[in-house]
Amino acid sequence: MFSKSKINDPAPKSDASASDATVPSTAAAPAATKPNEFKASAPKAKPPASVLSSDLHVTGNMKTTGDIQVEGTVEGDIRAHLLTIGETATIKGEVIADDVVINGRIVGRVRGLKVRLTSTARVEGDIIHKTIAIESGAHFEGSVQRQDDPLNPGSKSAPVQKPNPAS
Repeated sequence: MFSKSKINDPAPKSDASASDATVPSTAAAPAATKPNEFKASAPKAKPPASVLSSDLHVTGNMKTTGDIQVEGTVEGDIRAHLLTIGETATIKGEVIADDVVINGRIVGRVRGLKVRLTSTARVEGDIIHKTIAIESGAHFEGSVQRQDDPLNPGSKSAPVQKPNPAS
């Protein structure tokens, strides 16, 4: 039913038959390097997003390199890779993430490389972003500022290059 391929054998067996002896030694060399190449190129399994349910109320700051989906209430700052604010969620604090999708309410500053306010979003605070999308119907009170590195609180807006008079 299933048979083992000779290509996947790491080395010829010492009691190899005459047909195995005709396999050139160069065929065994790539097979020996393939496991290392596979390990180096194989992506790491990404854990699922952490979900804070709608009946959960968190007081305090949260920080992760993973993804968070908030459906409840958070009083504190949140830092994550991908942050999704559900329609029933309320965040009172600063939000910092590579990607921020806002369906619910945020009272505080939002910092993100990509920030998206959906039609149900309610944001009261400043948004510092690299790219932003605001759908029709979203409610936003605050200022919007574009920065090349919005995740770094000390960074400034993209500098305007002036011509050098010395050249």
